[in-house]
Amino acid sequence: MNVGQIPVYYNEYKTGRPIVGSGHTSKFVSKYLDVGNAPRFAFGYGLSYTTFKYSEIHLDTNILVRNGEIKASVTVKNIGQVNGKETAQMYIQDITASVVRPIKELKGFKKIELEPHQSEVVEFILTEKDLEFYTKDMIYAAEKGKFMLYIGTSSDNVKENTFEFV
Repeated sequence: MNVGQIPVYYNEYKTGRPIVGSGHTSKFVSKYLDVGNAPRFAFGYGLSYTTFKYSEIHLDTNILVRNGEIKASVTVKNIGQVNGKETAQMYIQDITASVVRPIKELKGFKKIELEPHQSEVVEFILTEKDLEFYTKDMIYAAEKGKFMLYIGTSSDNVKENTFEFV
């Protein structure tokens, strides 16, 4: 919204200082005094002449095992009156990592084109490789724990589900 907000990015870290608090005079919140914290357009935002509706996320299992995979799917429907192209985006959040992890990380996207009132199932395959990062011991690996999975049209317009890596 304003130059003073820079840098603004979708995969920010939690600060431990909430955006909302006991009022604008509290020093233990993280917000601008003269403008909101969100950018004008979220990461992944795109203009279209039509509107798309996403179903809830369906997972074939909520447990990801080593060398296994989870199939995550959503149904995307063009609820507008004209043809449109859409980019379905998949993000994850590591809730129980040993180091601070981003709130959302883009892990995949699929482009589709739909006619008016047409729908299509979009499927993503999630593997252990998608969960890897540099741990506190500087080893590139996936850690066991709980994760949030988000699929949607942009980083701030998503459906969510949870899974666990064991």
